[in-house]
Amino acid sequence: MKIGDHEWRLDSIGPHIWRGDMETGQLLALSRAVKEEGGQLVALWGSDDRHLNGGFGIHVALLTGLGLAWVSCALSAETPAYPDLAHIFPQADRMQRAAFDLLGITATDAVDERKWLRHNAWAASEFPLRKDFSSLAARRSPLPEADAYPFIYVQGDGVHEIAVGPIHAGTIEPGHFRFSIIGDRILKLEERLGYAHKGIEKRFEGMDIATGARLAGRVSGDSHSAYAWAYCMAVEMATASTVPERALWLRALFLEIERIANHLGDLGYLGNDVALAFGFAQFWRLKEDWLRMSIKLFGHRYLFDRIAPGGVATDIDAAGCAELDALTRRIEAEVRELKIIYDEHATLQDRFADTGICKPELAAQLGLTGLAGRASAQTWDVRTQFPQVPYDRLDVNMATQRRGDVLARVEVRFAEVYESLRLIRDILKRLPAGDIHAPLQPVQAACEGLGWVEGWRGEVVVAVRIAADGTLDRVHPHDPSWQNWPLVEMGVLGNIVPDFPLINKSFNLSYSGPDL
Repeated sequence: MKIGDHEWRLDSIGPHIWRGDMETGQLLALSRAVKEEGGQLVALWGSDDRHLNGGFGIHVALLTGLGLAWVSCALSAETPAYPDLAHIFPQADRMQRAAFDLLGITATDAVDERKWLRHNAWAASEFPLRKDFSSLAARRSPLPEADAYPFIYVQGDGVHEIAVGPIHAGTIEPGHFRFSIIGDRILKLEERLGYAHKGIEKRFEGMDIATGARLAGRVSGDSHSAYAWAYCMAVEMATASTVPERALWLRALFLEIERIANHLGDLGYLGNDVALAFGFAQFWRLKEDWLRMSIKLFGHRYLFDRIAPGGVATDIDAAGCAELDALTRRIEAEVRELKIIYDEHATLQDRFADTGICKPELAAQLGLTGLAGRASAQTWDVRTQFPQVPYDRLDVNMATQRRGDVLARVEVRFAEVYESLRLIRDILKRLPAGDIHAPLQPVQAACEGLGWVEGWRGEVVVAVRIAADGTLDRVHPHDPSWQNWPLVEMGVLGNIVPDFPLINKSFNLSYSGPDL
């Protein structure tokens, strides 16, 4: 695989996915080369490999012009360490801190060594993703000493703090936001997440493949189809299994249904955040129609467990295709009417425009991804540039904006709703005949695979290692919210505190996804 002027020893293991092992020094050089060519770090995670080779491992997924480069480095058992990557890719910072909290793997010379997931749950010598971590330790009471997270304080005349969360008034997941302000202008925002840590990565260990698929779909509930598909893709790659073509087209159908459901909900919430209750009521009426269609045709409002290893668990007949096609046309007509109302509503436009700006230069520097990235001129979409079946035959139109404000993120959502409705009609028209499921090939030896899917929020990556007995040895699911949460901190600067809920909702990031 050639990046820059150098040929790297990476082998193609699937469409647009490359795999290789290297020394940590080479990893640093590769990362610099990827950055210089305009690529990005997508994910970073660690593993306890002492039962395999006597040490630990650090793994990265790098987005390049040729696809996704999945690279691993072996680390020693005594002092597992690797070079800091956050000075090249700032989005690596929290991933590196999480790797230490969970496994005790150190990023050498890192600027930020604060804990990230340690909310007083484990002693300093305990690392829950190590194979020898005691389950008894996991069930005991929190440690008696104070948590004492070292927030960064802003000082000066007239500066004061507002602490919001982690428990909020609404039915949202827990997260802490520490605002430093003068008057009502935000000078600095610092987030602290990890309150939704569920121990999912540990829970995967020892599971059978089918049960693991159910768990993968529950990493972040609004992205079930994306996670389930990425997990199944990884398992199917690891086992060299072939999925029936009809099943792949149905997976894409489910993914686009999920994308539309989330965009409809967010467009309603964004109207509500600027006191346009009419917009909230209308978009959520449409979302409810959409969810009722999902349970009627496929058996679940949010399509849970519809995607399974080897294919899918449900099909659609000709009558269902006709009904879904008709609903897409009605939804599209109504969304276009609502967009006219949003475009002509002066107060809404005043609140959306020039609010929560993430300039393209900053977005590129910090690795903003997904729909938020595309609203800031980051033209990456796996469905378009690195398509898997059936996206390689669907000609997806990527929606982009340059302003990087709330309005741009709203415009991208509208455009993606129209495009996904069009894609659904195209899928229904071209859906091939055939089986919807095939058994996986039996596991003969330890194997690994990686899945890469453009979810509605951004790129979802799931890496899987299967033991020789067919059980899951290591699973790492990665949410695009890892990259995007720091951009919320930057986007609110200079805005007023009452605009924070609007800016936050325009990103609509997962709390549980990055806090596994």
